[in-house]
Amino acid sequence: MSSDAAQDDRAGGTAGGGQAGGGQAGDGPARTVRVVLVDDHRMFRTGVQAEIGRTDETGVEVVGEAADVDQAVTVITATRPEVVLLDVHLPGGGGVEVLRRSASLMADPECPVRFLALSVSDAAEDVIGVIRGGARGYVTKTITGTDLVDAIFRVSEGDAVFSPRLAGFVLDAFASTDAPPVDEDLDRLTQREREVLRLIARGYAYKEIAKQLFISVKTVESHVSAVLRKLQLSNRHELTRWATARRLV
Repeated sequence: MSSDAAQDDRAGGTAGGGQAGGGQAGDGPARTVRVVLVDDHRMFRTGVQAEIGRTDETGVEVVGEAADVDQAVTVITATRPEVVLLDVHLPGGGGVEVLRRSASLMADPECPVRFLALSVSDAAEDVIGVIRGGARGYVTKTITGTDLVDAIFRVSEGDAVFSPRLAGFVLDAFASTDAPPVDEDLDRLTQREREVLRLIARGYAYKEIAKQLFISVKTVESHVSAVLRKLQLSNRHELTRWATARRLV
């Protein structure tokens, strides 16, 4: 999915061969969209900033960054951006919690803050969770810089933007009365904690998990302790049952 947003219908979006702001070639963007980046990986935020934050070229002005839920709510409230690029898995409750605490900003009739999920995850439960929470779109981190700028402008104008495969999840979920509910317990876990959870539930030893994830055994132990605490479980056997019941194994 190297051209996530480009595969979507561009109606209401940015025609004109990559001139995201709608200007003529050589004139620069016709307008600027103010954006906040929310992701718990600093290097990823730096990369996105370098890729899309050249305002004179892209029309995107990055006005703030955040690494967890509390920071995100504070920065979004202070800067009132037009679009928030939101990672799904964040310390403090995940992207769904950011959306919940930003409900009044999204509902502002004059200057609504709109959210575009940008995540490594393409899991159906993640997509459905943030869309139910109020996000206007969901693209994966394989998206190109040009297509991400296009997606940002489209969301700022009120369009919904999805990677092609992910759009199917949303259509299926909202067309079905059996759509899976948001799992608030699972959403408390970071992406790394979910990875450790799945490997523990599959019977991997701590050393095997450390080798597979390129982290230390001590770090694995810390993640397991955090998972048990967040899920209010006592041991890895209960954790395995918990994961199996949710078909995470």
